[in-house]
Amino acid sequence: MARLLELEQTCLLTTMSITLTKTQEQFIQTKLRTGKYRSAEEVLEVALRLLDEYDRADSEWLNSVRAKIDAAVAVSEHTSPIDGETLITGILERFRQARETQT
Repeated sequence: MARLLELEQTCLLTTMSITLTKTQEQFIQTKLRTGKYRSAEEVLEVALRLLDEYDRADSEWLNSVRAKIDAAVAVSEHTSPIDGETLITGILERFRQARETQT
């Protein structure tokens, strides 16, 4: 059966009730047993901070990829097309040259 966990935000003093799965509760209890965290709230605070960092990094990566795609499209609009065989031959030649440079 799922358990309820009361969270209290120290700066805002807001209480929120959430339902945890047994696995989530066990995860938190395992973290608490290590002695690194003083409370379930602290475990969740760290987890939420890391989730925020992950989301920000993911967003930055996505924006970076979109910018690179936009730049490639802009370049391609001013570059004559190249057939697939020529492209592959050029790539293989660069690999060959790089391999020779390493030896």
